[in-house]
Amino acid sequence: MRAELARKIAARVRAPGERATAIPGLTLYRLTAPTTCYAAEYETGLAVVVQGRKRVTLGRTTYVCDESTFLLTSVDVPLVSEIVAATEKVPLLALFLNLDMTIVREILECEEFKPRNGQFKVPATPIGRTSRHLLQPCIRLLDLLDAPGEIRFFSDLIQREIVYRLLQYPQGDRLRAIARVDDPGRGTAKALAWLRANYTKPFRLDELAAVARMGVSTLNHHFRAATSLSPLQYHKQLRLVGARETMLVEGVDATRAAFDVGYESTSQFTREYKRLFGLPPMQDVKSQRQASA
Repeated sequence: MRAELARKIAARVRAPGERATAIPGLTLYRLTAPTTCYAAEYETGLAVVVQGRKRVTLGRTTYVCDESTFLLTSVDVPLVSEIVAATEKVPLLALFLNLDMTIVREILECEEFKPRNGQFKVPATPIGRTSRHLLQPCIRLLDLLDAPGEIRFFSDLIQREIVYRLLQYPQGDRLRAIARVDDPGRGTAKALAWLRANYTKPFRLDELAAVARMGVSTLNHHFRAATSLSPLQYHKQLRLVGARETMLVEGVDATRAAFDVGYESTSQFTREYKRLFGLPPMQDVKSQRQASA
């Protein structure tokens, strides 16, 4: 089934890059060369790799995605990605499906998916192993591209099956956490929104807890459940990703970029930047520009 899905993706994406499809939220990928670390901007959804290999860093943890894995992503969680196995002959092939959180919440209301005694488990890692139960609906989703008149009716039904299957994996608990955070009325969502809007400023955990209307320990628990990061780690990663974008887009040097995102120590910025992206700031920027050229 992985080989079949790989053939279907390769047939529809002939040139390197990404291709949006007629199915809402479905994007296909074909990458033919390794890359350096880059900040990956994902929406909330499901990424399925069926050929090639990439590394994904979330906070301080690095995961390997190969041809047998899927990745659950959230718009609120900054990721750093690196393609490590892709060639012209054997490209990395993958699909990404932006999950409709309305559908996720509807299914979570079913009795079989409600937590016992209102208790939620600590979510598993965002990486899971694909099985035929997940690959089958993914294949049927791609087959819909051959029948455009049926997309409107069947795509939501197939996505419901995909969500149902995901909830039966250990990663289902992560999807539950994402669904809770995706609700703008939730305290964790308010904390995430505040951090994204104010990441260049210093903050204290008690202040952030007040924004979320939670206790500090409760906020920490829910924040980690949704993002796999503590609020401090999340804040740091937002700063580093923001500094990198500033250097790449505006052409400023590392010192200016560090101060612009709120760092007071250039040496601390350089140290933390290298830990996240693998190279010191200006070397990394040079490498990114050469790769783009």
